[in-house]
Amino acid sequence: MKDLRNASQVGRLQFLSEAARREIYVAVLDILTKVGMRVDHEEATAMLLDAGCSLTGDERILMPRHLVEQARRSVPPVVDVYDRAGEPAMELGGYNSYFGTGSDLLFTRDLETGEHRPSRLDDVARAARLCDALPNIDFIMSSAHPTDTKPHQAYLLSFQAMMTNSVKPLVMTAENGADLGVMIDIARALRGGSDQLRRRPYFVVYNEPTSPLTHPVDSIDKLLLCADAGVPSIYSPAPLAGATAPITVAGHTVQGLAESLFGMVLHQLRRPGAPFLLGVGSAVLDIATAQSSYNDLGYLTGYMCAVEMAKWLDIPNWGNAGTSDSHLPDAQAGMEAGQITFLAMQAGSNLAHDVGYLDFGLTCSLEQIVILDEFISMNRRLLAGVPMDRDSLAVETISETGPGGHFMGSKHTRRHMRAVRWQPSILNRQTRENWLADGGLDLAAKARLKAIDLLNSHETAPLRPEVAAAADELVAAFAAADE
Repeated sequence: MKDLRNASQVGRLQFLSEAARREIYVAVLDILTKVGMRVDHEEATAMLLDAGCSLTGDERILMPRHLVEQARRSVPPVVDVYDRAGEPAMELGGYNSYFGTGSDLLFTRDLETGEHRPSRLDDVARAARLCDALPNIDFIMSSAHPTDTKPHQAYLLSFQAMMTNSVKPLVMTAENGADLGVMIDIARALRGGSDQLRRRPYFVVYNEPTSPLTHPVDSIDKLLLCADAGVPSIYSPAPLAGATAPITVAGHTVQGLAESLFGMVLHQLRRPGAPFLLGVGSAVLDIATAQSSYNDLGYLTGYMCAVEMAKWLDIPNWGNAGTSDSHLPDAQAGMEAGQITFLAMQAGSNLAHDVGYLDFGLTCSLEQIVILDEFISMNRRLLAGVPMDRDSLAVETISETGPGGHFMGSKHTRRHMRAVRWQPSILNRQTRENWLADGGLDLAAKARLKAIDLLNSHETAPLRPEVAAAADELVAAFAAADE
């Protein structure tokens, strides 16, 4: 079957006019050139000053416009990412959309009991293995942040668990340059060297500055390390509208883009042409509850504005999908997760994460991941367009059948029926009688059963023994240094 991830889509959402895009970009440049950013990193500060930036009396870095334009020209418009086996997996750029889970959730909705409990390392492994079996989950993040490991080892142990339980490419979080360096060393062992990893990146690194307008040491360490290694880097702030960013969508977007583009310039100064993804996590503070909402309308609008600006700048983007503020995989979860996922698909968000997030980004639900896998499959088919070749137009078949006939037994129907009809795996298409005979299950219950079945039956292709041994040795050495 045709791969629908990269299918051409006829209609596109548009929230910004050409004039609005230009106004946003001018405002972003005003922030970079006149307001400035705090950089808590001596080497990065020296690099920026040597390139022509200036330092204000209160130690803000002011960045001249030509550096931003220079970095825009050097960032690759497409970032290729490969799976564990070294096969092409994602072509990030243009309107290609890929979907995956999110990272570091402190709580998990237990698949077997429904209990809301702290996440464990085994949850990382199970989520990775489930996603390995789901055809429309394109990349893997940890889903869970293990609370049963030593804090400084959690990210690296999660990386090892994900690598062991899925062949799909990864998007990684790391505490700092130390554990990220070990992940890169393991990936080099997987690929057979630094040059091979640079040519066929296995994972993308998610990294954040601190809003408003601050770039911490650990964030910059990871950014520069990725540039040096040729590992694709996301630099996506999470400014909270009404708290750490302006409450207006336009102001929120301007600040977030300025923070991300500042990182892009530093990244490209370090190594021009290194793969980079622009992003803004457009979080919104609910003034009534003091809760950060993943599905507030301001979040969705800000997200769409950030995606449009990334397209306008011709830079691959980092985005969101599959989230809900509900505490259960219920009707609200379906409505909210479906809405943000469809928006991401329609806008062409390149690397959309957080599939399976519930509870304001605090809880992972494997049932919700299964439901979203089906939703993505259905809408990839919907947005793939309508074939208009002679055989699809079916003039000859209509002529042969004639008035009063039927098409059930025609060769044309038999030839096209499997390719044309999209078939669900958990959505209901049964009569009421047959549905009741099968247990009368709702969507969440059917998703739970599918997840359990896949976890019981799916076997991930094993790591090569020498790679597994190298990973064990590197992780053990890191753990020993942490003692």
